[in-house]
Amino acid sequence: MKSSFDEMHGARQDVRDHYRTYQAWLERQTPASMHARRDEAEMIFRRVGITFAVYGAKDEDGAGTERLIPFDLIPRVIPKQEWVDMEAGLRQRVTALNRFIHDVYHGQEILKAGIVPAEQVLKNAQYRPEMVGVNVPGDIYSHISGIDIVRAGNPDGSGTYYVLEDNLRVPSGVSYMLENRKMMMRLFPDLFSMHRVAPVAHYPDLLLDTLRAVAPAGINEPTVVVLTPGMYNSAYFEHAFLAQQMGVELVEGQDLFVRDGFVYMRTTQGPKRVDVIYRRVDDDFLDPKAFRADSTLGCAGLLDVYRAGNITLSNAIGTGIADDKSIYPYVPKMIEFYLGEKPILHNVPTYLCRDPKDLQYVLDHMHELVVKEVHGAGGYGMLVGPAATQAEIAEFSAVVKGNPSNYIAQPTLSLSTCPTFVESGVAPRHIDLRPYVLSSGKGVQTVPGGLTRVALKEGSLVVNSSQGGGTKDTWVLEA
Repeated sequence: MKSSFDEMHGARQDVRDHYRTYQAWLERQTPASMHARRDEAEMIFRRVGITFAVYGAKDEDGAGTERLIPFDLIPRVIPKQEWVDMEAGLRQRVTALNRFIHDVYHGQEILKAGIVPAEQVLKNAQYRPEMVGVNVPGDIYSHISGIDIVRAGNPDGSGTYYVLEDNLRVPSGVSYMLENRKMMMRLFPDLFSMHRVAPVAHYPDLLLDTLRAVAPAGINEPTVVVLTPGMYNSAYFEHAFLAQQMGVELVEGQDLFVRDGFVYMRTTQGPKRVDVIYRRVDDDFLDPKAFRADSTLGCAGLLDVYRAGNITLSNAIGTGIADDKSIYPYVPKMIEFYLGEKPILHNVPTYLCRDPKDLQYVLDHMHELVVKEVHGAGGYGMLVGPAATQAEIAEFSAVVKGNPSNYIAQPTLSLSTCPTFVESGVAPRHIDLRPYVLSSGKGVQTVPGGLTRVALKEGSLVVNSSQGGGTKDTWVLEA
């Protein structure tokens, strides 16, 4: 287990250069003024409706609950050169992942070379045989990628960034990145006059440009829509927010239909052809004729139109094969295989429980590992060994033994900490970072920073909002 890295302070508690101006400002603030600004932020977020639904949670009347994601007033600050290096690693990684997805649905060269075991792909629940031989614009499958990055400390006091997870299906959270920045600029305009913070507000424009760029061939003015499962989805605020910011229609499956090989949406002026669907609906629910017959969230016949090349789906069907946790350990080899380059960003060492030797190691060391379901998300289906009781470890061990191929394990990295404004004052809390990477075949783009998530419970390493985590604004300094 690596030691924790403090983002603001060095080994001798000296303030890191890129935080000095902010630290001097923070020392001048009173607890009362910080509490007042936090209350103001909560009031505004609630008024705007920036909430997420909590599945399975009920209020006292038995209705589903919606909560604010807690917002922390203290930003996470990244110096320019660190971001430049991270951005290069993100572009490299997402490029290789897109090459991998294209390969497994076409030539399967990486499987033939024995670099990724064929059974790990072809027998994976995320592999979609329906996509074999299907060509997509620019050979890009994941147009919007969310790459989860953490930093752990080294014995010499430095920190190393690691990619913890690749999110290539329907990555969420970018609306909070945008709203957090707007809130910070509203509450603390003086801070932005003291720092040259790289902007993020242009993300919706970049997203729309990306979606238009991957429209079917020959479409000069493509019609783009955002497909949502509906208002009861946990990320519905984000779906509506992004559609509004891009100036495109937010639609549900019932708003779409297929006719003569094309997809149309119902409008008050009559049917309108749709060219690009930014879908926030999982593969299984996209087309009841092709996948789950009981789905009411998608559009019947959509897959046929897609295979014919008359509609673009962002992200593509079948991208899940590349962000499955059992495929994650092979990403560094993908980068070398497809790009002929050494990985810029590191993976976390990972044990595959389907391997008998790895399984035995995991069972013997579960008290010091993080064990995850390969298809799990949101902090569910996992065990943080150092924080678990003997009974929880015994119970989880039995589950892993029953289905080893469904689990991976990793060392418990002590995520870096960042000063956070909590009830007791300013205190360190563990954080991660989710930058958003846009790919169109004409280039790979990011906005500086991303969404910093923070584990608000003291000592907790789980940053997911569904598990009580919050968010911070992320500042990438331009100088």
